[in-house]
Order: sequence, then C-alpha cells, then structure tokens
Amino acid sequence: MMNYDNSIGNYLIYMGLTTSMSKHIAKPFLTASIAAIIIAGLGILSVLNIAHAQQVTLNGAGATFPFPLIDEWRVDYQTVKPDVNINYQSIGSGGGVKQFIEKTVDFGATDAPLTPEEIQQAPNAVHIPETIGSVVPAYNLPVEGLKLTGPILADIFLGKITKWNDPKIQEINPDLTLPAEDIVVVHRSDGSGTTFVWTDYLSNVSQAWNQQIGKGKSIEWPVGVGAPGNEGVANSINTTPNSIGYVELAYALTTGMKHAAVQNQAGNFIQGSIDSTEAAVAASAPSLPAGDQPWTNVTMVNAPGADSYPIASFSYLLVYKELTDDPGLADKNKAQSLVDFINWAITDGQQFASDIGYVPLPEQVVQLNQETLRGLTHNGAPLQIS
Repeated sequence: MMNYDNSIGNYLIYMGLTTSMSKHIAKPFLTASIAAIIIAGLGILSVLNIAHAQQVTLNGAGATFPFPLIDEWRVDYQTVKPDVNINYQSIGSGGGVKQFIEKTVDFGATDAPLTPEEIQQAPNAVHIPETIGSVVPAYNLPVEGLKLTGPILADIFLGKITKWNDPKIQEINPDLTLPAEDIVVVHRSDGSGTTFVWTDYLSNVSQAWNQQIGKGKSIEWPVGVGAPGNEGVANSINTTPNSIGYVELAYALTTGMKHAAVQNQAGNFIQGSIDSTEAAVAASAPSLPAGDQPWTNVTMVNAPGADSYPIASFSYLLVYKELTDDPGLADKNKAQSLVDFINWAITDGQQFASDIGYVPLPEQVVQLNQETLRGLTHNGAPLQIS
C-alpha cells in the first residue's frame, strides 16, 4: 500500500516546504484538499508540456536579397504567433534552391525563378513572390554622384574597362575628378539570385555580355574577386578602395554605401530607391503566371518609363503544392503554420518593406499569391487561408 505520509511529504518538499515542516503536517489534512493540490500541480505541469509540444519551428533557407525583410518578419511574427518560430538561413539563392529540391527545409527562397532543369527536379513547386527589390552598383571612391550606363557596367565586369578615369566613364561624369586607379571588381562567389538579376540586366543591355557570359545564379566571371552573400560583397566593397560591385538596395541603404545612378531605357540616370523601383514595377507590369506554373521568363529589368530604375526584381518563396511532398511538413499543424505565416508575410508583413528598402507587393500580386495558397494541399485536402 502507498505510504501517504511519505508521498505527500515529498510533494510538499517539491512545492518548497522544508522536510521538518512536512513531517508535522497532520494526517487529517491528507484529504481531498491535499489531493486537489496534487492534481492541480500535475495539471499545471501537463498544460506546460502541452504548450511546449505545440511550439512550431519553420525552417527556411536561400536568398540573401530579402534577408533583412525576412529577419524583420521573424521578429515581428513572434508577437502575432508566439508559438511559431521562423528560422531562416541566408545562404544564397543557389543554396536555397538546392535545399528546397532536397527537401531539407520547409521553404526555400530565391530571387531567380526555377530553371526548367530545376522544375524537373521539383515538379510540384510553386513560386510565391514575397517582395520586390532592386540591385545597385555600389562603389568605394572619393566621389559622390557617379553615373554609369548598362554597357559601361558590362564592360567593367568583362574586364574591358579597367581604369576609373576611362574616357567612357569620364564622358558621362564631366563634373567628377575620377582617379587614375585600377577598378577592383567584386562579385558573388556563391550561387546567387542577386547575381541572376544583375546578369539578367547586363544580358539585356549588352550584346557582348549576352553572347559571352549570359545570365544565371552562377557564372564564369571574367575578372574580379568573389565574396559570399550580399553581406560579403558589401563588406568587401566597404573595405576595398576603388572597388565596385552589386548589392541589393537594402544593404546599400542600411550600410550607407555609395551607389551609382544607372541610365534607364528612357535615357535618364536614375538612382536606386524605393520610388524608382516602384516606378519600374508599375511600368513593366509583367504578365504573371499562376503560382504553380513556370516563372522562368518573368523579369522586370530595363523597364520602360522616365523614372524607372532599370535593375528591379521579385524575390520568391518556394513551397510544394502538395505540402506532404516535403517530409518535414507531414504534421498538419506545422503545414498550416507555414501557410499562415506566408499569408501574413504577403499581407500584413508588407508594412515593414519600405522602411528597409523593399517595395510592398502590389494588390494584384497579393491576390495571385493568395490564390496560390488556396491551391496548396495536405494529403490532398486544402488548408485554411484566413
């Protein structure tokens, strides 16, 4: 038979009483009231265990382009859903697509739409535009207000223009005293959606670049030094005099980097900014496919319009249309948590975009995304979209 004196004494010690005090608790008190205390205590522990069990962590990886925004979402979403943690690894679009295809993350992120070859490896993938940003030519020179054209940028990255005071650069910058120094080119060393956007633009404005190099997340660079991520390129430029490279606008704004105005299709030199990127989005008005269709040819570079910045792009989240195709989303609660987070990110989460250098999604893109989310299934059944 259970020794009630010992059992209750041990419980009271656990609850903070001394051994001496517990021994003098009279047996008459070992009644329903004490039992109620025990049950209540065990109930609290049970509730805590259940709450702990309901914690969800959503793991994503990929593009560094949207990382400042995703990191903002990670923090703010905790105030919306305290039981959902967002863990995002900023490893570059190439790494994000690789991990998405290998199904080692719950969602991928990329600035480059999946290629036909990647779609074959992930035939059930959907694209969800999460934000819009731009890529700027950041430089480290003792001058302000540098202007560059697309063909000049292509020739710099091809290694054809090697000095800052080259006549082609000086001609469009007559008021600047440019140094007679070698140009140090900095580019991404990892598979990168930012590289895709940059090379998509150079391919669009330079026949030589298009024929010799082309566009892609990873290319054979003719010249320059590599650095990983937007963070790495920004750091390399900031610490290397006479350098030039390409970074996402948010990184240039948050670190105070100088970045050149780029001549757009209308012939105007336009500084990368929220307003000029918005102008490019409005002017390009790309015809967008459904989320579960290929997005390979979607582009907003070299958009028309007097005020359009010419190097703008979507950044995408990647998930599977049938969420259980990813073993990590076999649990329906976790899959629903992912859908809830994405729906929040493309709606309420857009309020944080402008402050850190991104353009909020236009309403038609939000509606397209929500239609995509309504098409997601878990074991064949749709999930809730609030």
